[in-house]
Amino acid sequence: DQGGVRDELPPITTWLNRLLALRIETQNLLFEVFEQLMAAKVEGAIAAGNYDKGLETITAESIVVTDRRTVYTHPVSGAQSHVLTVARKDRIRPLGLVDALAIVRAEPQSVLLVNTRSNRAAIQLPTASLMLDDGTVEHRVRLLRPIDELRFGLDALAETHWQPADRKLFCELWQAEVTAVPEFTPSTFYIVAGLLLPIWRRLPDHDCQVYRIQTDAGERIIGRHIAPTLVATMLRNLGIDHVPTLAPEAAWTGLIEGKIGLQLAEGLVLRRSRVMNDYRVELVGFTEAMVPRLKALGLISEIISWKLKLFVPTGDEGSAILATLLDRHTLVGVTERTAAA
Repeated sequence: DQGGVRDELPPITTWLNRLLALRIETQNLLFEVFEQLMAAKVEGAIAAGNYDKGLETITAESIVVTDRRTVYTHPVSGAQSHVLTVARKDRIRPLGLVDALAIVRAEPQSVLLVNTRSNRAAIQLPTASLMLDDGTVEHRVRLLRPIDELRFGLDALAETHWQPADRKLFCELWQAEVTAVPEFTPSTFYIVAGLLLPIWRRLPDHDCQVYRIQTDAGERIIGRHIAPTLVATMLRNLGIDHVPTLAPEAAWTGLIEGKIGLQLAEGLVLRRSRVMNDYRVELVGFTEAMVPRLKALGLISEIISWKLKLFVPTGDEGSAILATLLDRHTLVGVTERTAAA
């Protein structure tokens, strides 16, 4: 900063030229550090459960669609959405003892480990450290096993049952585990394929992983993965399986009288509430992004105690607005309430 004029940072090309002007050994060292930092970031995201692989191609020994269920048909184009149950069979290729010992010989920092509780063997190998939120560095190690890998912080590893072992015991336990590994492992997963945009808001919002598969019959499919525990919830959100049927007029009467509450798709709930000494039909569970769309359907908004609330008007137009709302957000449950609620 000279004479009140602050120098601008040099452009990226200048930094690149400076990097390329370094000795090859120095460049290799910088790129190695960068790769370690990138690997640590990826491993941290995987461990935290928020790593997004994007479009993931699933490869397996066998992929078969065992069930195909139509859950939505577009009223104009006739395009359909399907929930697919996919059976997958993967060949297990364990790391043999000969290859494991070769890794040990090639890595001077490797350590032979045995779990004193489970009688399993592992090879301790160095791996990238992690920068924690408080700025401290967590030094970690990688445990290589016959069919998987584990990563531990050094402090966390000391609290486990993994202990250094002699070569003979390590070899016995490693070979015993390799021998016991089955040739294949079967599994089942669920995906929603076909026309997705009209029903996207009714799908679970915490898992947006997209799979690309090719079945044994040669069919190629791209669809969104659905966790097995959320399939039933998704079907209810789509108006399928154990969904109550209730005419809008009857639903409106029950709401006005405070006898029932309505559970709608996307986590919305309609109920009678006492607001400012008056009974109102209130909608709860909405997000900020939903507000313009819900107001366009006829709901009215009010700020009460510095909080935005949405209500269905209780006048003559209330029943019609409720019918429009139920058409847009599927009814997934009816709860009985006391008249005083």
